[in-house]
Amino acid sequence: MAREKIQIKKIDNTTARQVTFWKRRRGLLKKAEELSVLCDAEVALIIFSATGKLFEYSSSRSLSHFPLL
Repeated sequence: MAREKIQIKKIDNTTARQVTFWKRRRGLLKKAEELSVLCDAEVALIIFSATGKLFEYSSSRSLSHFPLL
């Protein structure tokens, strides 16, 4: 049984939007780590929430030393 495709648009309900953000952020971080391990690639991921909070992932310590700007 396949999942239904969702329509990609802004979620109006603030609580639902926040829950979706946290779940998808976790999924993105996991995928970035998997890509790094499986493909021996250096991966950097930067995410800003709607409130401006910064989340980052780096597969290598050397990537974390690059300035953002």
